[in-house]
Amino acid sequence: MKAVVNWQDGLKFNGIGPSGFAIQMDAESTLGGRDEGIRPMEMIALGLIGCQAMDVISILQKKRQQVTDFEVRFEGPRSPEFPKVFMRAVVTFVVTGRGVSEDAVLRSIELGATKYCPAQAMLEQAFPMELQYEIYEDEVGGNNRLVHQGVWQNKSGG
Repeated sequence: MKAVVNWQDGLKFNGIGPSGFAIQMDAESTLGGRDEGIRPMEMIALGLIGCQAMDVISILQKKRQQVTDFEVRFEGPRSPEFPKVFMRAVVTFVVTGRGVSEDAVLRSIELGATKYCPAQAMLEQAFPMELQYEIYEDEVGGNNRLVHQGVWQNKSGG
């Protein structure tokens, strides 16, 4: 893969990857930026959960699960000192649907985590990750009911 960032001004850069889509990055004003773009560390978090999300929803669809809403959340404290790396991450898969199987969600998370998501394979070598899940039943009137929650455990010890 090849990618490039082009300096715009100050700490603002325009990044373009092989897909041809551009993303604007900038720093917050307290660090000399103008707060006109996403931060590089935000892109790392979004890249991780975006990769995981695509894998999990794809597998759930192949398993014919009736998913009506899906969200993946990242929470990652950073070290207080430079280079302010992520110290750990909690990733939560929030699945809403009709009769969604807990086993299907667990298997989808497992396959994404151990086989398909290159971002996770790379980043889990840098910091520990906990993969949580919440499954909600899509109820009439929008009052979704939590039916399952837990933490995926890697049985292979990885």
